[in-house]
Amino acid sequence: MTRNELDLLLQDPLVLLSLAAAVVLLVIVLLVVTLVRAGRTARASDALTHELLRLGGDVQRLGAGQSQLAGNLQMVSDTQATAQLTVIQTVETRLNDVQQRMADRLAENATRSNRALAEMQERMRETLHGTSEKTTNSLTQLRERLQVIDRAQDNITKLSGDVLSLQDILSNKQRRGMFGEIQLTDIVSKALPADSYTLQTTLSNGKRADCLVHLPNPPGPIVIDAKFPFESFEQLAAAETKEQMTLALRALGQAVKKHIRDISEKYILEGETADGAIMFLPSEAIYAELHARLPEVVREGFAARVWIVSPTTCMATLNTMRAILKDSRMREQAGAIRRELALLHADTERLVTRVGNLDRHFSQARKDVDDILISGEKAGKRAQRLHSFDFAEDGEAAPRLPVTDG
Repeated sequence: MTRNELDLLLQDPLVLLSLAAAVVLLVIVLLVVTLVRAGRTARASDALTHELLRLGGDVQRLGAGQSQLAGNLQMVSDTQATAQLTVIQTVETRLNDVQQRMADRLAENATRSNRALAEMQERMRETLHGTSEKTTNSLTQLRERLQVIDRAQDNITKLSGDVLSLQDILSNKQRRGMFGEIQLTDIVSKALPADSYTLQTTLSNGKRADCLVHLPNPPGPIVIDAKFPFESFEQLAAAETKEQMTLALRALGQAVKKHIRDISEKYILEGETADGAIMFLPSEAIYAELHARLPEVVREGFAARVWIVSPTTCMATLNTMRAILKDSRMREQAGAIRRELALLHADTERLVTRVGNLDRHFSQARKDVDDILISGEKAGKRAQRLHSFDFAEDGEAAPRLPVTDG
């Protein structure tokens, strides 16, 4: 017997009732044996006998009830079997109906799925075609953009090289000075005529000026010197604490003051140059820092007659100088223009006189021509009469012929 069969057998009510009756009988027998062995008193034995008889009657009634229960259970089992058969038949019928409906729905769903799949494939084909064209266009645009990026990368690489070159220039004091001079030369050459300035000219004291602008007196030739206090400005830019910033500002101010004193002593020469000079800073950032944080340095430059300019303000200053040069040249040419005007006036008067004389000559010539025309006309008439042998008097006296000898 398997475990499943044993479980089903234990779940049967008849088996359970039989087991219960057997257990009760076993208990009764055990009680009788126990009482006999214990040698209970006669009263206890009678009471026990009475109880046993009553228990025996209960057992008989229990047996009758068990038989009736067995009959009822058999009837319930039969009814259950009949109901189960009916349920199974009903379930089978409904299951067949459900299976048929499921088959119909599956067939319909399969048809719909095939149709939807075909439509989806068509849409996918169209979408893939459009996507392919868009991808091709996108790749073309991407290629063009990559070319642009490559060119920009080349420019960035070139610019990086230029920046590194600029850093190398700024890190060397001599090269930094050359950089300022080159920038100054470029600005001056664009703002002033070529004959109005001289580069790297040597003054009477032996000092060489970066640029000497030949302004008229006053103010006279003025020197422009390029200075670049880069180390002090670099320290200021790298300052992180307030103390470092204060020290860097102080160092920048001292460097600019030294440049101001050098320019004032070297390039302001009485009788040779103007009573002032220009210090050119080839950096707008340094110029802005001086005016924003070190105005006393700028004022010291004013006091020393050294004007500090940046590339932007230098261009404006040079444009003003160009206007001064133009005005000066116009004043220089004013005397020559007046002399030329006087000569032109004299020439005009002589021309008027000569035209008058020529007009008189023309009048006399016109009169002579008129007389010649009259004489010619008379000669023509006389020739006509001679041709026709007409010697009639025409009222004019015959001219007297000169008398000759012989």
